[in-house]
Amino acid sequence: MSSVDMTQAPYVPASADGTVRCDARTLARLGHVAAELLDQAGDLVDDPAWVALARHAWEDVPAELRRTVREFRRCSGPDGALVLRRLPIGAAHLPPTPMVRGSVQHSPSLPAATLLLFAAGLGDPAAFGAEKSGALVQDVVPVPGQEAVQGNVGSVELTFHTENAFHPHRPDHVMLLCLRPDHEGVAELRTSCARRVLPLLTPGTREALGRPEYLTEAPPSFGLTGEGTAHAVLTGDPDDPDWCFDEAATKAVTPEGGAALAEVAEVAHRTYTGVLLRPGDLAVVDNRVTLHGRSAFSPRYDGRDRWLQRTFAFSDLRRSRDHRPGDGTVLVR
Repeated sequence: MSSVDMTQAPYVPASADGTVRCDARTLARLGHVAAELLDQAGDLVDDPAWVALARHAWEDVPAELRRTVREFRRCSGPDGALVLRRLPIGAAHLPPTPMVRGSVQHSPSLPAATLLLFAAGLGDPAAFGAEKSGALVQDVVPVPGQEAVQGNVGSVELTFHTENAFHPHRPDHVMLLCLRPDHEGVAELRTSCARRVLPLLTPGTREALGRPEYLTEAPPSFGLTGEGTAHAVLTGDPDDPDWCFDEAATKAVTPEGGAALAEVAEVAHRTYTGVLLRPGDLAVVDNRVTLHGRSAFSPRYDGRDRWLQRTFAFSDLRRSRDHRPGDGTVLVR
Protein backbone atom coordinates (compact mmCIF):
# COMPACT_ATOMS: atom_id res chain seq x y z
CA MET A 1 0.00 0.00 0.00
CA SER A 2 1.40 3.37 -0.93
CA SER A 3 0.90 6.56 1.03
CA VAL A 4 -1.25 9.64 0.55
CA ASP A 5 -0.33 13.05 1.94
CA MET A 6 -3.60 14.73 2.87
CA THR A 7 -1.95 18.16 2.91
CA GLN A 8 -2.08 17.99 -0.91
CA ALA A 9 -5.73 16.95 -1.28
CA PRO A 10 -8.73 17.13 1.06
CA TYR A 11 -9.94 13.70 0.07
CA VAL A 12 -8.32 10.62 -1.44
CA PRO A 13 -10.60 7.72 -2.48
CA ALA A 14 -9.56 4.40 -1.01
CA SER A 15 -9.98 2.76 -4.39
CA ALA A 16 -7.00 4.79 -5.62
CA ASP A 17 -4.86 4.25 -2.53
CA GLY A 18 -5.17 2.07 0.55
CA THR A 19 -3.07 4.17 2.93
CA VAL A 20 -3.94 7.65 4.17
CA ARG A 21 -1.54 9.93 6.04
CA CYS A 22 -3.36 12.77 7.73
CA ASP A 23 -1.78 16.19 8.10
CA ALA A 24 -1.10 17.61 11.57
CA ARG A 25 -4.19 19.82 11.56
CA THR A 26 -6.51 16.92 10.73
CA LEU A 27 -4.90 14.74 13.40
CA ALA A 28 -5.24 17.48 15.99
CA ARG A 29 -8.94 17.93 15.19
CA LEU A 30 -9.53 14.18 15.34
CA GLY A 31 -7.66 13.99 18.64
CA HIS A 32 -9.85 16.74 20.06
CA VAL A 33 -13.04 14.90 19.07
CA ALA A 34 -11.74 11.61 20.55
CA ALA A 35 -10.67 13.34 23.78
CA GLU A 36 -14.06 15.01 24.13
CA LEU A 37 -15.75 11.66 23.63
CA LEU A 38 -13.51 10.11 26.28
CA ASP A 39 -14.41 12.90 28.72
CA GLN A 40 -18.05 11.82 28.39
CA ALA A 41 -17.39 8.14 29.05
CA GLY A 42 -18.80 6.26 31.99
CA ASP A 43 -17.17 3.19 33.47
CA LEU A 44 -17.53 0.81 30.52
CA VAL A 45 -16.54 0.88 26.86
CA ASP A 46 -19.63 -1.23 26.13
CA ASP A 47 -22.08 1.20 27.76
CA PRO A 48 -24.84 1.74 25.15
CA ALA A 49 -24.92 5.42 26.08
CA TRP A 50 -21.23 5.84 25.23
CA VAL A 51 -21.67 3.94 21.96
CA ALA A 52 -24.49 6.35 21.11
CA LEU A 53 -22.28 9.33 21.96
CA ALA A 54 -19.60 7.97 19.63
CA ARG A 55 -22.18 7.73 16.85
CA HIS A 56 -23.09 11.38 17.36
CA ALA A 57 -19.46 12.49 17.75
CA TRP A 58 -18.56 10.95 14.39
CA GLU A 59 -20.25 13.96 12.78
CA ASP A 60 -17.58 16.18 14.37
CA VAL A 61 -14.67 14.21 12.86
CA PRO A 62 -12.84 16.19 10.14
CA ALA A 63 -14.84 16.09 6.91
CA GLU A 64 -11.97 14.71 4.81
CA LEU A 65 -11.75 11.66 7.07
CA ARG A 66 -15.50 11.14 7.03
CA ARG A 67 -15.51 11.31 3.23
CA THR A 68 -12.65 8.83 2.99
CA VAL A 69 -14.42 6.36 5.26
CA ARG A 70 -17.77 6.84 3.52
CA GLU A 71 -16.26 6.17 0.10
CA PHE A 72 -14.39 3.12 1.41
CA ARG A 73 -17.62 1.79 2.90
CA ARG A 74 -19.36 2.25 -0.45
CA CYS A 75 -16.55 0.61 -2.44
CA SER A 76 -13.42 -0.72 -0.76
CA GLY A 77 -11.36 -0.71 -3.94
CA PRO A 78 -9.12 -3.35 -5.51
CA ASP A 79 -7.46 -4.31 -2.21
CA GLY A 80 -10.45 -4.12 0.14
CA ALA A 81 -8.35 -2.53 2.89
CA LEU A 82 -7.67 0.94 4.24
CA VAL A 83 -4.86 2.07 6.56
CA LEU A 84 -5.12 5.39 8.40
CA ARG A 85 -1.78 6.43 9.85
CA ARG A 86 -0.83 8.03 13.18
CA LEU A 87 -4.25 8.33 14.80
CA PRO A 88 -4.45 9.49 18.44
CA ILE A 89 -3.87 6.71 20.97
CA GLY A 90 -1.93 8.39 23.81
CA ALA A 91 1.06 6.11 23.20
CA ALA A 92 3.14 7.65 25.99
CA HIS A 93 0.58 6.62 28.60
CA LEU A 94 -0.12 3.03 27.57
CA PRO A 95 0.13 0.30 30.23
CA PRO A 96 2.13 -2.90 29.64
CA THR A 97 0.91 -5.17 26.87
CA PRO A 98 -1.57 -7.72 28.31
CA MET A 99 -0.46 -11.36 28.31
CA VAL A 100 -3.64 -13.30 29.15
CA ARG A 101 -6.05 -15.19 26.94
CA GLY A 102 -9.36 -13.43 26.35
CA SER A 103 -7.95 -9.99 27.15
CA VAL A 104 -10.33 -7.11 26.41
CA GLN A 105 -10.67 -3.43 27.22
CA HIS A 106 -13.63 -2.59 29.43
CA SER A 107 -12.32 0.75 30.72
CA PRO A 108 -12.73 3.69 28.34
CA SER A 109 -9.49 4.95 26.83
CA LEU A 110 -8.33 7.13 23.96
CA PRO A 111 -7.76 4.11 21.67
CA ALA A 112 -11.25 2.83 22.51
CA ALA A 113 -12.74 6.23 21.71
CA THR A 114 -10.91 6.26 18.37
CA LEU A 115 -12.14 2.76 17.52
CA LEU A 116 -15.75 3.54 18.40
CA LEU A 117 -15.66 6.71 16.32
CA PHE A 118 -14.55 4.88 13.20
CA ALA A 119 -16.93 1.99 13.88
CA ALA A 120 -19.72 4.56 13.82
CA GLY A 121 -18.41 5.84 10.49
CA LEU A 122 -18.51 2.33 9.05
CA GLY A 123 -21.84 1.34 10.59
CA ASP A 124 -22.25 0.08 14.15
CA PRO A 125 -19.89 -1.77 16.51
CA ALA A 126 -20.89 -5.22 17.74
CA ALA A 127 -19.22 -8.35 19.10
CA PHE A 128 -19.90 -12.03 19.71
CA GLY A 129 -20.83 -13.27 23.16
CA ALA A 130 -18.86 -16.50 22.78
CA GLU A 131 -15.66 -14.63 21.90
CA LYS A 132 -13.76 -12.30 24.23
CA SER A 133 -16.81 -12.08 26.52
CA GLY A 134 -18.65 -9.99 23.94
CA ALA A 135 -16.46 -6.91 24.51
CA LEU A 136 -16.48 -4.26 21.79
CA VAL A 137 -12.76 -3.49 22.14
CA GLN A 138 -10.62 -6.62 22.16
CA ASP A 139 -6.89 -7.08 22.64
CA VAL A 140 -4.90 -8.92 19.99
CA VAL A 141 -1.76 -9.92 21.87
CA PRO A 142 0.58 -12.92 22.09
CA VAL A 143 -0.06 -15.18 25.08
CA PRO A 144 2.56 -17.46 26.68
CA GLY A 145 2.00 -21.10 25.74
CA GLN A 146 -0.33 -20.18 22.86
CA GLU A 147 2.33 -19.46 20.24
CA ALA A 148 1.12 -22.08 17.75
CA VAL A 149 -2.59 -21.23 17.97
CA GLN A 150 -4.29 -20.11 14.76
CA GLY A 151 -5.94 -17.16 16.43
CA ASN A 152 -5.37 -13.75 17.96
CA VAL A 153 -3.29 -15.17 20.86
CA GLY A 154 -0.70 -16.88 18.64
CA SER A 155 2.58 -15.66 17.17
CA VAL A 156 3.17 -18.17 14.36
CA GLU A 157 2.01 -17.18 10.90
CA LEU A 158 -1.73 -16.54 10.98
CA THR A 159 -3.15 -17.91 7.76
CA PHE A 160 -5.65 -16.09 5.56
CA HIS A 161 -9.24 -16.02 6.73
CA THR A 162 -12.57 -14.28 6.62
CA GLU A 163 -13.25 -13.11 10.18
CA ASN A 164 -15.74 -15.52 11.81
CA ALA A 165 -16.32 -17.28 8.50
CA PHE A 166 -18.46 -19.92 10.18
CA HIS A 167 -21.07 -17.42 11.42
CA PRO A 168 -24.18 -16.33 9.45
CA HIS A 169 -23.66 -12.74 10.63
CA ARG A 170 -20.01 -11.99 9.99
CA PRO A 171 -18.73 -8.45 10.59
CA ASP A 172 -18.62 -6.31 7.48
CA HIS A 173 -15.40 -4.63 8.58
CA VAL A 174 -12.59 -5.61 10.93
CA MET A 175 -10.71 -2.71 12.52
CA LEU A 176 -7.21 -3.25 13.91
CA LEU A 177 -5.63 -0.36 15.80
CA CYS A 178 -1.91 -0.71 16.53
CA LEU A 179 -0.83 0.34 20.01
CA ARG A 180 2.60 -1.33 19.83
CA PRO A 181 4.45 -3.19 17.07
CA ASP A 182 6.49 -6.32 17.78
CA HIS A 183 10.04 -5.82 19.05
CA GLU A 184 11.73 -6.53 15.73
CA GLY A 185 9.14 -4.67 13.67
CA VAL A 186 8.58 -7.61 11.32
CA ALA A 187 4.98 -8.65 12.02
CA GLU A 188 2.95 -7.52 9.03
CA LEU A 189 -0.77 -7.50 8.45
CA ARG A 190 -1.44 -9.43 5.27
CA THR A 191 -4.52 -8.97 3.11
CA SER A 192 -5.74 -10.82 0.04
CA CYS A 193 -8.70 -9.40 -1.85
CA ALA A 194 -11.04 -11.42 -4.04
CA ARG A 195 -10.81 -8.66 -6.63
CA ARG A 196 -7.09 -9.42 -7.02
CA VAL A 197 -7.26 -13.21 -6.65
CA LEU A 198 -10.25 -14.23 -8.74
CA PRO A 199 -8.90 -13.11 -12.14
CA LEU A 200 -5.94 -15.44 -11.53
CA LEU A 201 -8.05 -18.54 -10.85
CA THR A 202 -9.03 -21.09 -13.46
CA PRO A 203 -12.68 -21.07 -14.62
CA GLY A 204 -13.19 -24.52 -13.10
CA THR A 205 -12.00 -23.32 -9.71
CA ARG A 206 -14.26 -20.29 -9.77
CA GLU A 207 -17.22 -22.51 -10.64
CA ALA A 208 -16.39 -24.95 -7.83
CA LEU A 209 -16.07 -22.13 -5.29
CA GLY A 210 -19.61 -21.03 -6.08
CA ARG A 211 -21.15 -24.36 -5.05
CA PRO A 212 -22.24 -25.00 -1.40
CA GLU A 213 -19.68 -27.75 -0.85
CA TYR A 214 -17.63 -26.32 2.04
CA LEU A 215 -17.78 -26.52 5.83
CA THR A 216 -16.08 -24.11 8.26
CA GLU A 217 -15.29 -24.70 11.93
CA ALA A 218 -15.55 -21.96 14.56
CA PRO A 219 -12.17 -20.44 15.57
CA PRO A 220 -10.51 -21.50 18.84
CA SER A 221 -11.38 -18.17 20.46
CA PHE A 222 -15.09 -19.15 20.46
CA GLY A 223 -14.47 -22.33 22.42
CA LEU A 224 -16.84 -24.21 20.08
CA THR A 225 -16.47 -27.48 18.22
CA GLY A 226 -18.11 -28.78 15.08
CA GLU A 227 -18.88 -27.27 11.72
CA GLY A 228 -21.72 -25.11 10.49
CA THR A 229 -23.94 -25.71 7.50
CA ALA A 230 -22.48 -26.22 4.05
CA HIS A 231 -21.74 -22.98 2.23
CA ALA A 232 -20.15 -21.63 -0.94
CA VAL A 233 -16.87 -19.75 -0.85
CA LEU A 234 -18.09 -17.27 -3.48
CA THR A 235 -21.55 -15.67 -3.35
CA GLY A 236 -23.32 -12.73 -4.95
CA ASP A 237 -22.42 -11.03 -8.20
CA PRO A 238 -20.07 -13.28 -10.20
CA ASP A 239 -18.23 -10.18 -11.41
CA ASP A 240 -17.59 -8.90 -7.88
CA PRO A 241 -18.47 -11.65 -5.40
CA ASP A 242 -18.20 -11.80 -1.66
CA TRP A 243 -16.16 -14.66 -0.35
CA CYS A 244 -16.09 -16.70 2.84
CA PHE A 245 -12.97 -18.75 3.49
CA ASP A 246 -10.75 -19.65 6.43
CA GLU A 247 -7.58 -21.39 5.29
CA ALA A 248 -7.19 -23.19 8.62
CA ALA A 249 -10.86 -24.06 9.18
CA THR A 250 -12.68 -24.39 5.84
CA LYS A 251 -12.83 -27.89 4.37
CA ALA A 252 -14.31 -29.12 1.12
CA VAL A 253 -16.75 -32.05 0.96
CA THR A 254 -15.84 -32.91 -2.66
CA PRO A 255 -12.50 -33.55 -4.41
CA GLU A 256 -13.21 -30.68 -6.80
CA GLY A 257 -13.78 -28.37 -3.86
CA GLY A 258 -10.54 -29.48 -2.23
CA ALA A 259 -8.58 -28.68 -5.37
CA ALA A 260 -10.28 -25.29 -5.61
CA LEU A 261 -9.34 -24.40 -2.02
CA ALA A 262 -5.73 -25.40 -2.67
CA GLU A 263 -5.60 -23.12 -5.71
CA VAL A 264 -7.12 -20.20 -3.79
CA ALA A 265 -4.57 -20.59 -0.99
CA GLU A 266 -1.68 -20.77 -3.44
CA VAL A 267 -2.73 -17.63 -5.28
CA ALA A 268 -3.48 -15.73 -2.06
CA HIS A 269 -0.03 -16.49 -0.65
CA ARG A 270 1.60 -15.47 -3.92
CA THR A 271 -0.21 -12.15 -4.36
CA TYR A 272 -1.04 -10.78 -0.90
CA THR A 273 -0.37 -7.22 0.27
CA GLY A 274 1.69 -6.82 3.45
CA VAL A 275 1.71 -3.72 5.64
CA LEU A 276 3.63 -2.96 8.83
CA LEU A 277 1.48 -1.24 11.44
CA ARG A 278 3.04 1.34 13.75
CA PRO A 279 1.56 3.00 16.87
CA GLY A 280 -1.64 4.83 15.95
CA ASP A 281 -2.13 3.06 12.63
CA LEU A 282 -5.69 1.84 12.04
CA ALA A 283 -6.23 -0.91 9.47
CA VAL A 284 -9.78 -1.44 8.19
CA VAL A 285 -10.40 -4.70 6.34
CA ASP A 286 -13.51 -5.21 4.21
CA ASN A 287 -14.39 -8.65 5.57
CA ARG A 288 -16.80 -9.31 2.71
CA VAL A 289 -14.17 -9.37 -0.03
CA THR A 290 -10.79 -9.49 1.71
CA LEU A 291 -9.04 -12.18 3.70
CA HIS A 292 -6.48 -11.18 6.30
CA GLY A 293 -3.66 -12.83 8.17
CA ARG A 294 -0.34 -12.02 9.83
CA SER A 295 3.30 -13.00 9.48
CA ALA A 296 5.10 -14.75 12.35
CA PHE A 297 6.96 -12.85 15.05
CA SER A 298 8.85 -13.60 18.29
CA PRO A 299 7.21 -12.33 21.50
CA ARG A 300 9.32 -11.67 24.59
CA TYR A 301 6.52 -11.41 27.17
CA ASP A 302 8.16 -8.39 28.73
CA GLY A 303 5.21 -5.99 28.68
CA ARG A 304 6.33 -4.41 25.39
CA ASP A 305 5.06 -7.00 22.93
CA ARG A 306 2.89 -6.38 19.89
CA TRP A 307 -0.50 -5.02 20.89
CA LEU A 308 -3.42 -4.37 18.59
CA GLN A 309 -6.95 -3.54 19.61
CA ARG A 310 -9.80 -4.88 17.50
CA THR A 311 -13.38 -3.81 16.93
CA PHE A 312 -15.93 -5.19 14.48
CA ALA A 313 -18.25 -2.93 12.48
CA PHE A 314 -21.57 -3.97 10.91
CA SER A 315 -22.98 -1.91 8.05
CA ASP A 316 -26.53 -3.12 8.70
CA LEU A 317 -26.86 -4.18 12.32
CA ARG A 318 -30.55 -5.02 11.93
CA ARG A 319 -29.74 -8.13 9.91
CA SER A 320 -28.53 -9.76 13.15
CA ARG A 321 -31.43 -8.50 15.30
CA ASP A 322 -32.58 -12.01 16.20
CA HIS A 323 -29.08 -12.73 17.57
CA ARG A 324 -28.90 -9.59 19.75
CA PRO A 325 -31.18 -9.57 22.82
CA GLY A 326 -32.64 -6.17 23.56
CA ASP A 327 -31.20 -4.76 20.33
CA GLY A 328 -27.80 -4.66 22.06
CA THR A 329 -24.29 -4.90 20.68
CA VAL A 330 -23.61 -8.57 21.50
CA LEU A 331 -24.54 -11.48 19.23
CA VAL A 332 -25.30 -14.38 21.52
CA ARG A 333 -25.83 -17.18 18.98
